[in-house]
Amino acid sequence: MRAEAEMTFNAEEAYAAHGRVLFSFALNALGDRVEAEDCVQETFIRAWRSRDRYSSSRGSVRTWLFAIARNLVIDALRSRARRPEPSDAGKIEWASEPVTEDLLIVERLALYESLATLTFEHRQVIAAVQLLGGSYQDLSEQTGVPVATLRTRMYYGLRSMRTALGSSGAR
Repeated sequence: MRAEAEMTFNAEEAYAAHGRVLFSFALNALGDRVEAEDCVQETFIRAWRSRDRYSSSRGSVRTWLFAIARNLVIDALRSRARRPEPSDAGKIEWASEPVTEDLLIVERLALYESLATLTFEHRQVIAAVQLLGGSYQDLSEQTGVPVATLRTRMYYGLRSMRTALGSSGAR
C-alpha cells in the first residue's frame, strides 16, 4: 500500500495546494506576470510527465515542484540575458536630428580607402606630389628613385585610385 501512495501524483490537488506560492516565487524572480504564469504551467506539465519518478521519500510534493520551478526560472533568466531588450519608443527621451553628411568627410574617407588599396611606393608618390604639393625632383632626391619611375608610379597609382573610387573618382 505504501508503494501505491508514493506512485500517485495528483496534479489538480498539487496545483490547488501549491500553485499560488509557485506563482509568487516565479513572479518575484522574473518580474513578469505572463512569464511567471508560463513558468508555473510548465512546472506542472513537467511534474505530470515525470510523475512516475516522484518519490515521497526524497521530499514533499511542494519541494519537488519548487525544484522544477527554480530550474525553469533559471532557464528563463538565462534566456532573457542572451536576448537584447527591444528598443521602445517610450524609452527614447528625445528624437535625434537627421544626420547630414559633410561632403568633405565623405570625400576624405573615400580617398583614404582608395589609398589603402595601393602599394607603399604608389602612396608615397601620390602623397608627396599631389597632396603635399612637392615636386618629382624633390622626391627623387629624398628617395633616390629616378624621376621617370616616380612619374610612372604616379600614373599607375592614380589609375588604381580611379578604379577604387569608381566612376565618380578624381576627374
